[in-house]
Amino acid sequence: MNKSEQINELAKALSQAQSEMRGAVKDAQNPFFKSRYSDLESCWDAAREPLTKNGLSVSQTMGFKAECGPTLITTLLHTSGQWIEGEQPVFPKSQAPQDMGSAITYSRRYGFAAIVGLYQTDDDAETAHGRPSQPQNKPTHAGNRPPQRF
Repeated sequence: MNKSEQINELAKALSQAQSEMRGAVKDAQNPFFKSRYSDLESCWDAAREPLTKNGLSVSQTMGFKAECGPTLITTLLHTSGQWIEGEQPVFPKSQAPQDMGSAITYSRRYGFAAIVGLYQTDDDAETAHGRPSQPQNKPTHAGNRPPQRF
């Protein structure tokens, strides 16, 4: 992990944002594993307002390391100029553009959730306890653009 010389303002803002965040809704299907997961859009939906309200933003860029190939660099920035970043390798199934895009999106979701401390809601645990799950309303998408699922 890399960081600015000081992160006190960033840490304070992230603490406040985390107190306001709710879990990302598991609203996407993984047919291979027959399971549900929170896609990148759901992660952003859960964190965008608390991050913005507290002067925080996230930037994700690509890098490259000789020892592992392409990497994703996720940077959490604060309006004070303070920042922290993490870097993770990206491992596509093949070098085909679709496989690379899928691996990048997968890495973006995990990098984003990790750097802001976001969790996925798990209604399975609620069901096991006999409590009814609370339906989550997802905002509609602008225009005729269908939601992207990765």
